[in-house]
Amino acid sequence: MKKGFSLPLWVAGAARSALKKLVGLPFNNYELIKIPNETKEIKIEIHSVGLLKDNSHALGITFAKSGLDLDITQNLEIWTIASLEKIPLNNSVQTIPINIIAGPGVGIKKETSEICISDFAKEVINKNLLDIIPEGFNLKLKIIFPNGEFLAERTSNKSFGIVDGLSIIGTSAETYSSASPDQLEEAKANLAKLIQNNFKGKVVFVIGENGLNLAKTHNVDLPIIKIGNWIGPLLVDAAIKKVKTVILFGYHGKLIKLAGGIFHTHNHLADARIEILVYLAVQEKLPLEIIVKLSELNTLEDGLLLLERFNKSLADKLFENLSNTIEKRSFAYVNRYVKTDMEIASIIFDRKREIRWAGNYGNNYFSYFK
Repeated sequence: MKKGFSLPLWVAGAARSALKKLVGLPFNNYELIKIPNETKEIKIEIHSVGLLKDNSHALGITFAKSGLDLDITQNLEIWTIASLEKIPLNNSVQTIPINIIAGPGVGIKKETSEICISDFAKEVINKNLLDIIPEGFNLKLKIIFPNGEFLAERTSNKSFGIVDGLSIIGTSAETYSSASPDQLEEAKANLAKLIQNNFKGKVVFVIGENGLNLAKTHNVDLPIIKIGNWIGPLLVDAAIKKVKTVILFGYHGKLIKLAGGIFHTHNHLADARIEILVYLAVQEKLPLEIIVKLSELNTLEDGLLLLERFNKSLADKLFENLSNTIEKRSFAYVNRYVKTDMEIASIIFDRKREIRWAGNYGNNYFSYFK
């Protein structure tokens, strides 16, 4: 399986190297990064390190190697700037030992201006840096992706309220291509493992990291599997394994493809989101001038905003129709390959990560996501 290492490991490697330089330890062209809850260590290459600002700061630089040709972070340049802050002797308030700061090119949450970083990434950084911080000090760690703001324009970050750069949202040490057949085999293996452990017949397929994060935020009380772009074949596999209900939970810009009969959803294979939206608008008998405007847009989110400006209740009706169409087309797709009565439900969230629409079956499970 073609794989590499996720962004949090490369950030931690550069940060560890910078901190070691700051406290006077020798430079190596690699760092051995410990993984939370695992015994293995992973070798991360370091490009360079140096002292700044009268030796009060240290800069560590590396280039991420995700191992995935289509990954936005492949060869991403990473800078980490480490500095120490003395803890006041009379300080009775417990402080955070590592203050992680978003520098240029690193994504922040638009509503709060907080750095967009996963718990896994924080755990990796803490596990590999805490033992080097001198007693009586806290670490200030600034992360910079020099090309991050430009690269973020090629992602859906803004759709999820993440601005100014790339987020650090890896949830595991290793990376797998969501477009690779190997990724499908991994998802099948995860499903097989799941149904062996007191399985109740229902499973949530979340689309991508943002879907997984949102499901966890809502404490969804159902087994969850993060899937890549092989949605159709995995639905078939679920039917073969006698799963009773699959709940598809994802961003409208991804799930809409299923309504158009596209069941491998990676953008480099097929898009057609605007075309599908136009088709749904025709079904709803929207005015011709609105349909023409929709056809001229570049993103589904722009289409939603246009529809809501025209008539919000009509926009919601169209997206509820989208949810129903996803369920129907998915069921028909699965039954092309295996005869099944497996229930397929769809629940969709928008650019603000607000869970808004569900199909006829999805409505039965909407409360799980509240």
